[in-house]
Amino acid sequence: MTQQREHPRTAMRCRIKISHPSFGDLSAITRDLSNGGVYVKHPDLAALPAGTRVSGQVQDLPIEAPVLQMEIMRVDAEGAGLRFIEGG
Repeated sequence: MTQQREHPRTAMRCRIKISHPSFGDLSAITRDLSNGGVYVKHPDLAALPAGTRVSGQVQDLPIEAPVLQMEIMRVDAEGAGLRFIEGG
């Protein structure tokens, strides 16, 4: 089977704050990361439809991480796959 992803994934577990007007801020855990996006585990994300834009910020770093704009690409029972929006 050939790899069809544009960006290979790397397993990465860290705490991330996700923000959206429908729920405010929530604290979640990432599952994997690529240059193009991140999978975030949190059941509340499954309630948002694909195409929804959220902001996210990695937590617990020695310096404050930038706030990134992301778009939900797919959801499942555990969370959502998000793509990074460049310049968003």
